Amino acid sequence: MSGQVHYEVFVRRTPAAPWTLQLATEHRSDAMDLGSELVTEGRVAAVRVTKEVLDLDTMEFRSVTLMSQGATGTDRKKTTTETRSDPPCASPQDLYSAHARETIGRVLEDWLRRERVTPFELMHRPDLAEKLEASGMELQHAVQKIAVPEAQATGVPVHEIIRHYQKLAEQTIERVIADGRRKLFPVVTPFDVGDIARKMQNAPDRAYVLAGGVAANLASARNWREKVDRLLDLAEAAPEEVQPRALVMFVLEQPLMEIVVSRAALADLLGPTLDLGGHLAALTRISAPREVEALVAFEPAAARLMPRLTGAAERLAKRMEAGDFKLLAASIARRVLTELNGPRRLRPSDPAGEIQILRSLAMALTATGGRLLTIDEVANAFVERSKGIVSADFVDTYLEGCKGALAEAEALVRLCENVTGGANKRQAARWLSACVGALRFEKELRAAGAETATQRLGQLADLQ
Repeated sequence: MSGQVHYEVFVRRTPAAPWTLQLATEHRSDAMDLGSELVTEGRVAAVRVTKEVLDLDTMEFRSVTLMSQGATGTDRKKTTTETRSDPPCASPQDLYSAHARETIGRVLEDWLRRERVTPFELMHRPDLAEKLEASGMELQHAVQKIAVPEAQATGVPVHEIIRHYQKLAEQTIERVIADGRRKLFPVVTPFDVGDIARKMQNAPDRAYVLAGGVAANLASARNWREKVDRLLDLAEAAPEEVQPRALVMFVLEQPLMEIVVSRAALADLLGPTLDLGGHLAALTRISAPREVEALVAFEPAAARLMPRLTGAAERLAKRMEAGDFKLLAASIARRVLTELNGPRRLRPSDPAGEIQILRSLAMALTATGGRLLTIDEVANAFVERSKGIVSADFVDTYLEGCKGALAEAEALVRLCENVTGGANKRQAARWLSACVGALRFEKELRAAGAETATQRLGQLADLQ
């Protein structure tokens, strides 16, 4: 009998390198898209996408290869001198690192979404630890998601890795529950967060203890927007002294970063009506408020396209403008860059609007160059995105509403003006050349109609 299913993406950085896990996800399309993207961009030597099906009778995963591209030959033979690497997480403290929490968020994505919590809250709230432990299969499935690819990469038997991570999870859960029972975590509110931070600034586990209090503060929040509001209330009440303030901001930045990477949380924070282009514009406005405000003042078209922030999102942008949460600002900018490098359309039902929002994003992100992102990273992202807007599918959709060959030519001129990258510009020029060189274009301009010859010559001059 088959049970739970997930998909894994393995990569080789060089032809001789071992396979390493790049992504584990519940969604087949995400795994296949990432695999194709990594090979197309030349970022890896080889990629393999597998489907992992849990057999509930044997509690083992059966693997089926869905895609294999690049230098996917047989792994090099391991010599007797090679040693097995230790697991990346050896103690409960290791699970609190940023990389470990990111992995936890990925392998427990569905459970966290149902509970409407972040990995930060799970790692610091005794009630959530107990609930996850009671779920049984959720935790075991998450452990197996990690163990199978790690066994393939390191050569350590999968059952040995499973036992290690099961023991590590039990120790971590027991620790959180025990700390909750002995009232280790303080009651953190905006009124006393400063005093608590000052008292704890020299304590050995100060970040863990304060994070437990912050997580408890978030427990009764009804939605993601309210969680962000509560975190910002604590940030605004942070003490002015350097060391205790740094402690408070370090702790608060962790759940904020996890909320930003969640699509469900972003929809709640920014509003459900925004499409992907609107989300990216709003995120850019949050992470780089000064640059976006300068752009809006200079470019009236950008003012219409960049959505205005309200509520928690506006408050978060003000904290960014004040210089707080620098890691979060960089994380948001990188999320925007990742989406631009991806295949999803910014405005699925509005090709002309997609070109406009892409232009505004390009100007805003270029203005942040050197602070959040390098100029080369921004340029490469828009070269990649330009490949999509000169594709046949996009151009056909883009020209659907044009009435006549002249209108199509004018639309293609706007397209040419808004693509970047030599190959993309040449492809856009070919579309324009095909349009103006077609017999249809000539017939339309020479046909008798309401317009005079002088008017048509003026239209051609404008097009030129």
